[in-house]
Amino acid sequence: MSRRRPDYAIIVCVATLLAIGLVMVFSSSSVRAYVDFGDSYYFLKRQLAWTILGLGAMYVMMRVDYWEVRRHARLLFFISLLACLVVLIPGVGREAGGARRWIGFGSLQFQPSELIKLTIVVYMAWALSRTPERIRDFVRGVLPYVLLAGLVFFLILQQPDLGTAVAITMTVMVMIFLAGARLGHLLGLLAAAVPVVMLAIWSEEYRRRRLLAFLDPFADPHGSGFHIIQSILAIGSGGLFGLGLGRSRQKFFYLPAEHTDFIFAILGEELGFIGGLFVISLFLLLAWRGFRTAMSAPDTFSSLLAAGVTTLIVMQALLNIGVVSGILPITGIPLPFVSFGGSSLVFTMAGVGMLLNVSRYCSES
Repeated sequence: MSRRRPDYAIIVCVATLLAIGLVMVFSSSSVRAYVDFGDSYYFLKRQLAWTILGLGAMYVMMRVDYWEVRRHARLLFFISLLACLVVLIPGVGREAGGARRWIGFGSLQFQPSELIKLTIVVYMAWALSRTPERIRDFVRGVLPYVLLAGLVFFLILQQPDLGTAVAITMTVMVMIFLAGARLGHLLGLLAAAVPVVMLAIWSEEYRRRRLLAFLDPFADPHGSGFHIIQSILAIGSGGLFGLGLGRSRQKFFYLPAEHTDFIFAILGEELGFIGGLFVISLFLLLAWRGFRTAMSAPDTFSSLLAAGVTTLIVMQALLNIGVVSGILPITGIPLPFVSFGGSSLVFTMAGVGMLLNVSRYCSES
């Protein structure tokens, strides 16, 4: 197969989101960084370092033949699955804020859940492309992958991280559908999954409070409803054009997680509806170019790989923006390319590298 130039629309789209992310991380975190660390640039400098590392990961994955990735799909998935088990071991996994999601030493730490987001996409693309004729059969072609996704869902839920678990599960379901599974089988599985998800929510008090806060945040405005109320206030006060870059009021310790999970609220407050719509448009453009790449990919594996990476990124964006705007119950999930965070950014950029890799072999630019 002859190589073409990578899809520059994807590159421009991601680069723009990264630039917006750096600006908004600094704007949203400068007050907290100065109070907590005596350095207004504390989070910006770290985000910049992770961005450079992420660009390196993107470049490497764009240059490496994606068939090499396919060859190691099982090993990569097994390693990430093992990491998700190891992080749950007390004393090994680092605990913060009631969650045990990080492993590593000193400042070199990462989230296994971020790694498995990417490796399960690679593994599913490999597995589904090996036996495409089985996918129409529920027992032999659909159920094994659903059970695998259920295992990953369970492991990540123990950390706990419901948002990531849901994003991964939905991505797997989309990949199974695109591989040719019967729609009736998938709808039946989704119907069966609803009580499982509700049980997972209701079994933990903090998740139950979040669901009730979503239904009526003003029932407990100083408790479980505080996050969403402050987020809606931030977005609403931005109006059409925003208060101006750097002029957020909610970042003065009113809105929790202002530079991570709720950074879109600060963006809406400072840049207004126009700024928020621009970011959403970039994700829609990324979705279009990503699925266009998947449709014109030269083989089943690369097609499913491109579709899976695109779905994963867009699914996280939809969940994050839905939570911040009050459309969905609160789940801790970052906004890709924009939220502060190392593991999420690096592995997402590696996924973009794979997507660009596939685009170099597409029949259409």
